[in-house]
Amino acid sequence: MKKINFTLLVLAFAVLTSFTLRNESGYEIGSVATDFNLKNIDNKNVSLKDFKDAKGFIVIFTCNHCPYAVAYEDRILALDKKYKALGYPVIAINPNNPDKQKEDSFEKMQVRAKEKGFTFPYLFDDGQKIYPQYGATKTPHVYVLQKTSKGNIVQYIGAIDDNYSDESAVKVKYVEDAVDALLNNQDVKIKTTKAIGCSIKF
Repeated sequence: MKKINFTLLVLAFAVLTSFTLRNESGYEIGSVATDFNLKNIDNKNVSLKDFKDAKGFIVIFTCNHCPYAVAYEDRILALDKKYKALGYPVIAINPNNPDKQKEDSFEKMQVRAKEKGFTFPYLFDDGQKIYPQYGATKTPHVYVLQKTSKGNIVQYIGAIDDNYSDESAVKVKYVEDAVDALLNNQDVKIKTTKAIGCSIKF
């Protein structure tokens, strides 16, 4: 009897541990993403609820200094240009601690956004409270959310496309394919990919 009870205890601990670890790793496909209230480069706070007419969001954790993030800046601008009018605006969030990476300070975010002509919110995750909720680990790291009656549902997680170094050599545009599918009331075929980029500085 004692042996059986011990075995059940071990199994229960294993299940609880796996559940806890999975939750700590962030959102999964089908998760409901909680809203946030973060400072934008114009010094005004931005929340998802501010976008009344949005059908969803392309949330991208990115930054100033990372060469991967820099390589994707024009593509992120193109995503916003293409999909904002269709109801899926880009929301960029800098998750890095500026004490660890000076190039990612709020003031330098403002400078970079002006230099590149960002057309989307570029928010500062002050205190680094939001990126762990999502489970972001890289810059860039993308989460496509679909607005529903149940909340903003995560429908895609991962990379923007399959070639960060050469846009002309891209074969699969993961984010575009995901948003196009949602706009056409279709299931997203590729739901997760590996985010390629710099590790988040905390």
